[in-house]
Amino acid sequence: MAELREYRGHIRNRRQLCEELGIGGGLSAKECEKKIIVRAYEKWGRTMGDHIYGMFAFWLYDEKEDKIFALRDQFGTKPFYYYVTADGRLLCSLSIRTIMEQEGFVKELNRDMLQIYMTLTYVAGEDTFFKGVKKLMPGHWLEFKGGRLELGRYWTPTFKPDDSKTVDEWADEIHSTLSHIFTEVKDEDETVESFLSGGVDSSYVLAMSDAKRADSCGYYEERFDESRVAAKTAELLGVEHSVANIQPKDFFDIVPFTMYNMEQPLGDASAIVFTLGCLATAKHTKICYSGEGADEFFGGYNMYRNAEKYGDNLKTFYVGNTNIMKEDEKQRILKSYDPNVLPINLVKYIYDETEGLDPLTKMSDVDIQIWLEGDIYLNVDKMSTAAGLEIRMPLTDLRIFDIASRMPSRFKVSEEQNKVAFRTAAAKVLPEEIAFRKKLGFIVPVRIWLADENYNADVRAKFNSDYAAEFFNIDEIKAIYDEYVGGNSDNWRKVWTIYTFLVWYEEYFIKR
Repeated sequence: MAELREYRGHIRNRRQLCEELGIGGGLSAKECEKKIIVRAYEKWGRTMGDHIYGMFAFWLYDEKEDKIFALRDQFGTKPFYYYVTADGRLLCSLSIRTIMEQEGFVKELNRDMLQIYMTLTYVAGEDTFFKGVKKLMPGHWLEFKGGRLELGRYWTPTFKPDDSKTVDEWADEIHSTLSHIFTEVKDEDETVESFLSGGVDSSYVLAMSDAKRADSCGYYEERFDESRVAAKTAELLGVEHSVANIQPKDFFDIVPFTMYNMEQPLGDASAIVFTLGCLATAKHTKICYSGEGADEFFGGYNMYRNAEKYGDNLKTFYVGNTNIMKEDEKQRILKSYDPNVLPINLVKYIYDETEGLDPLTKMSDVDIQIWLEGDIYLNVDKMSTAAGLEIRMPLTDLRIFDIASRMPSRFKVSEEQNKVAFRTAAAKVLPEEIAFRKKLGFIVPVRIWLADENYNADVRAKFNSDYAAEFFNIDEIKAIYDEYVGGNSDNWRKVWTIYTFLVWYEEYFIKR
């Protein structure tokens, strides 16, 4: 008999699995999902993840085998952490704070992670900032029995390009698959809204959904504000549109809340905006769609257009979507530096898995396995949970990835355009000017606000704090900040990454 102890997620093929596993009606959606997990474990064991479409992480106790079993979905949309105590017990949860509250946990900083963080701006790989606390990686299972921990991988991204289809045929497959997924992502009695930026992904999701309201974040600085473009999309699709206008004071005030609830520092400035957006949206809905996944699957980032130029050199430097500090700079800045702790080491296995494939596929796979899990999905899960909002991501689906894994790179990125086939699919329900609009990214005016004396007092205070001096050569980080204020706007990311680490450290090691 297995007992489910903790679960978070949304199983899309719930109805099919209920029938296959003999689960009767009369249950709520969540109760049904919990029964599915137990029955699927009892029937398929370690391979149960192969049968489930959706977003999920859980752990259960198998009384018959006297063991703990845990599983995380293929892309890592939901987090899962574990820790082995000094006396050999396993502590595990979807939350690090839950583990910290349990007997046997010893709080200690993993200083090596700071070196990784200073380059990537997020926590990549299985280690965390808490020594001994590990992440179960996407597509993996965990078993703990008799004091012995065993990990295994049930799913690996694989790519087998199929040259037999035209761009229109690929677009048709994307569109028909997404149409089917939208029959699964909500129940008839659920009302769902949809996040909307100026980009094609969120616009396509909104157009395919039955959402009657779209939610955006905006700024008074017009050059950063995508909400004006989003408003036109919402009007075209005949849905209400609400905008959370982000003020710089609100932005800086919410940083400690974000870092505390994230449980790990995250130097992605859009995470702060996303926090405010979730809090505003949660006032009028409990479920919201979001468009994550398409960029990594279908070649959405502008840097992907340089893939062929990078060629085989990729495996010497490409560690994912962000790479803001080189090793020589970190060596200058950090009080403690280990030359063996290198971000590139985290992705070597991915380059081994993609040996012989084209450069764009290699870049995409690094981002799918490292960046999505460590930054994007962590942000979505943690901040929506903190706000009391459930976010569902229809484009993050094994069936959508399956299309991308078979699609040749020329249908993802061309000299003129990214996400070529995906945009062609979106154009079936969106005007071409929206479907083929140039990608802007989630732009945040923090690059301006950080230099404003009205808002940056805490940044300056943290840079001069005693605990900053534990980790950084103060003169060096002040020089980075002064250079930024002096006009080198490219330095804002470095300033923000250092600052968010210090805010997080204060939350977890100074205040508590």
